[in-house]
Amino acid sequence: MRFVLVHGAAHGAWCWELLIPELVKLGHEAVAIDLPGAGERSGEPASIAGYRDAVIDMMESGDVLVGHSMGSAVVAVAADARPDLVGHLCLVAGPLPVEGKPLSYQSTSPTVGGTAAAQDEEESAAERSMKFTEDGLAFYWDKEGARETFYGDCDDDIVDWATARLTPQPLAPVIEPIQLPNLAAADLPRSYVVCLQDRSFPPRPSRLQARRLGVQPLTINTSHSPFLSRPALFADLLVRGLDTPSLRPASVDEDPFAASATG
Repeated sequence: MRFVLVHGAAHGAWCWELLIPELVKLGHEAVAIDLPGAGERSGEPASIAGYRDAVIDMMESGDVLVGHSMGSAVVAVAADARPDLVGHLCLVAGPLPVEGKPLSYQSTSPTVGGTAAAQDEEESAAERSMKFTEDGLAFYWDKEGARETFYGDCDDDIVDWATARLTPQPLAPVIEPIQLPNLAAADLPRSYVVCLQDRSFPPRPSRLQARRLGVQPLTINTSHSPFLSRPALFADLLVRGLDTPSLRPASVDEDPFAASATG
């Protein structure tokens, strides 16, 4: 299988460098991309459509799309647009978008437009430690904030290496409404990974997202970035996740806060 790896907020293709060799060892191919506004494309304007097209441009028939954190929403949008190219869809510690709502709808931070329902949830480390650029058009994390948010179980040298590569995350795609008209009907093979030590997208909201995706989640006992702290274990989990059975169709219309209230 060929894995297409899509990073989350403030990261880039570089964050998958430890994981790719582990997938190759297991007999698979893997490629990672920079989304517009990130990594080597940090000077480009960022939008949901630009994110979608960046993924689609990399895709080949039968690919496994893996999205981490914010990248979970990005791969869902790409899969919605080109379900014919998707062999499997995997969301890792991130949101399945709510139809017609921006990513900020599921944020617990009022500074990025989170709803009152979201703000009733415990604020995550990501939102507690984020900072905004002077123009207010992007947000970022300093080294200690990034350590708390993303790299809680990573060695110090990995934290140093990763934080030196982080770039501010453009706000525009986070507040742009998302439509997923085709995803549920496509009924793609899919999986969801919950990181049990995650302080950015904690296990409780992660499990709610897995339920919305219509699968029983896979779990890994790491912080938010298993591709850096436990790359071999994470590679094995991704491969095993290809056999995840679907329990029900994905529900992009289901409100995660209503799901939370009903258990």
